[in-house]
Amino acid sequence: MKATIVTIGDEILIGQIVDTNSGYIAKALDKIGVQTQEMLSISDDRNHILETFASLQDKVDLVIITGGLGPTKDDITKKTFCEYFEDVYVRNKEVEGHILALFAKLNFNPTQVNKDQALLPSKAQVLMNNYGTAAGMWMQKGKTIFVSMPGVPYEMKGIVNEQLIPRIVSEFKRPYIIHKTILTYGQGESIIAERIEDWENELPNFIKLAYLPSPGRVRLRLTARGENKEILENAIQHNVNDLTKLIGDIIVGYEEDETIEVVVGRLLAQQGRTISTAESCTGGKIAQMLTSVAGASNYFRGSVVSYTVDTKVAVLGVSQTTIEEYSVVSAQVAKEMAIGIQKIMKTDYAIATTGNAGPSKEKGKSEIGTVFIALATPINIFVEEFNFGQPREKVIDRTANKAMELLQKEILKNVQ
Repeated sequence: MKATIVTIGDEILIGQIVDTNSGYIAKALDKIGVQTQEMLSISDDRNHILETFASLQDKVDLVIITGGLGPTKDDITKKTFCEYFEDVYVRNKEVEGHILALFAKLNFNPTQVNKDQALLPSKAQVLMNNYGTAAGMWMQKGKTIFVSMPGVPYEMKGIVNEQLIPRIVSEFKRPYIIHKTILTYGQGESIIAERIEDWENELPNFIKLAYLPSPGRVRLRLTARGENKEILENAIQHNVNDLTKLIGDIIVGYEEDETIEVVVGRLLAQQGRTISTAESCTGGKIAQMLTSVAGASNYFRGSVVSYTVDTKVAVLGVSQTTIEEYSVVSAQVAKEMAIGIQKIMKTDYAIATTGNAGPSKEKGKSEIGTVFIALATPINIFVEEFNFGQPREKVIDRTANKAMELLQKEILKNVQ
């Protein structure tokens, strides 16, 4: 079963908002064996919408549309949807009752415009929106099913999870799609490819390997498609076992959502250890990564973003003499920052970063991309120097990822 996802909205095309709906829908479809062939973003224009629908009809099994279902005049998707199916509006009593109940709960009186959200194409099968007033619609033309949903992310997600996915599962036979993602740190895509070349060449033809690089990390995604789930799962696991023998030294996780921050958090929690950060060039990025994991309060004590010299000295206790002798971007300053935050927060581990992320280099200062990462442990402290090049965003991301990699490796030394 093949699908195309269409987002409607000028705000996406001018860069005012980022389309996150398509990714969410594609992931949900993939889990049930529906292959997304393409994602399109189109304008709030009647002709453009009609042309897009016509071009997709009979080309794919499923077209999923989000956006343009609001109550205001600029939201034209429902009207155009109705036109494409040569249909007329009727007032849907179930949707109208839902709208009235929502407003009553909020102690507001709905306007006529709000009530008219219950006007839907007569041929449409309703996908109830339990979190808003714009209902989802399911209609078929030729061999293609068209599904229209609101663009508000939490409303779209509700319809996808509660209405759309269960219906597709119950009505259509689909192949199995099995994914396994291996998360690696510390080596680039080309080096990994060279290490696993023979293994990759021996993969069965129903398993595909994708390299998904980002600063400081590479995700290796294995995807198997077929009719027998057990065969696919066994084949994936067998090949993952062989891969682990080849690059186990750089693997930190095995699941789609098993990011290094999840792995580190689990290790800290299992050992009953705590962590704090003192960040300069990363501006709180490492703390954000750590706290993005549910339950981080069990091991993360806090952070100081010491972006200025004054803060490093006054809050973290970095010596002014050290700064004057070695400069603010130095191993010595990174070390004192780590010691300072470890004492303040009373943690087992502490990370500190200082560097020049750019975009400019002051006379006599460190080269752009130069970064020092210090890691204080329960028994010692060490500092490593890196040059992550340019641009600024790359330096920040790679520094944060490298710091997490160093922390993970150090914690693993204490695993019994």
